[in-house]
Amino acid sequence: METGKETYVTFNYSDIIYSYFFSDDCMCSKMVRDHFLVYVYSGEYILEEGKRRTVVRAGESVFLRRDNRVEMTKQPKDGEPFMGIFVTFKRNWLREVFQEFEKGRLPVDAAKHKQSVIKLPETPDIKGLFLSITPYFDSAIKPSDDIMCLKMLEGLHALLRIDERFYATLFDFVEPWKIDILDFMNENYMYDLSMEEIASFTGRSLSTFKRDFKKISDLSPEKWLVRRRLEAAQEMLREKGKSVTDVYVEVGFKNFSHFSTAFKKQYGVAPSSFIQVTV
Repeated sequence: METGKETYVTFNYSDIIYSYFFSDDCMCSKMVRDHFLVYVYSGEYILEEGKRRTVVRAGESVFLRRDNRVEMTKQPKDGEPFMGIFVTFKRNWLREVFQEFEKGRLPVDAAKHKQSVIKLPETPDIKGLFLSITPYFDSAIKPSDDIMCLKMLEGLHALLRIDERFYATLFDFVEPWKIDILDFMNENYMYDLSMEEIASFTGRSLSTFKRDFKKISDLSPEKWLVRRRLEAAQEMLREKGKSVTDVYVEVGFKNFSHFSTAFKKQYGVAPSSFIQVTV
């Protein structure tokens, strides 16, 4: 596919995605909705989460944890286009795999990874996995679904052997490993997510999410989000050079009038007056 001077090609074989990108760079901000194991065949893959920057070069691998927003840049390097392999671990597939595990051997005390982007060491398992599937970059023959499923399983076990925290991260739909609600909402309050999406991202049904939220806040989830956005807006307005019009969009409000009314109700002054008071 071509867009202007950019050319990119993707092939999806049973949730293993082969991606080519020929351009100076391709940057996007993306909500990572599934776990990904990524191998960079050539070029360079740059990922930013908050102030943390991870650079993945040819021959290196990285794990992306689901339910997080990451700034991604795919770009050529040393004259080579970006070419990468993305192994997707979807929730339903992980549930099926989890049913086959011997539950007594699971490290139930393992904690989830706190980072969303985890650069991986070059282990024989990881190296062997991608050496076995990179030939499909240059092959006109589509691999079978059975082969790709085996490769996904191989990738899963490779991660589990690297660090036992991957048990809690990959199988976080299990009760002890649910995503912390407030951690997730504090990290993602500025995004336009429905309550159903937030519930899903934290490993819960909507009814369970609402029940769990009552245990941690006297506010409804909707009111909590408004208050959190206002708190963030107040902090930003204290910073030199931040305008009201920049701030209300940045913290997640769609409507300036709604933002202004809510801000005045919370702090007793209009946002513009607040700047004059605090400068």
